[in-house]
Amino acid sequence: MNPTSDNQEAVEKVQELIKDIDIAMLTTISEKGLVSRPMKTQDVEFDSNLWFLTKKDTSKFHELLHNQQVNVAFVGKSFVSIRGNAELVESSEKVKEFWNPAYEKILETTYDDPNLVLIKIIAETAEYWDSGNKFKMVQFMFRRLLGKNTEGTDINQIVELN
Repeated sequence: MNPTSDNQEAVEKVQELIKDIDIAMLTTISEKGLVSRPMKTQDVEFDSNLWFLTKKDTSKFHELLHNQQVNVAFVGKSFVSIRGNAELVESSEKVKEFWNPAYEKILETTYDDPNLVLIKIIAETAEYWDSGNKFKMVQFMFRRLLGKNTEGTDINQIVELN
């Protein structure tokens, strides 16, 4: 397989794993260290970019001004951790595109608030643990608990997205 098809397969696999997860944990870097918080996910197809909505008067906005490195964790039937860089995007059209009535309660505002900003995560790598293979997961955990070699029983995959 060529790198382009490998990349496309990786993006499609991550899309499949995260598509029904409504909340993700966004981790940013503050002056005091790592900070994680729940964020509502967008109902858009994953194309190696993730989108979140926030306000400019939040700590995450200011953290991203100083350090764009982030991690986004999804937990559902599988576990997915995506590492990348964040870009702050000011676009009232894009905000309107992503707007959901749930944001009125979550962010206590309306879609036309000039304080709203989008966080675009440009994903670099994803690591996922596919819990669909219960036998392999149990085997891995049992061998690890016993202090035995877990080689060949890895349940996680790391894929390059860019």
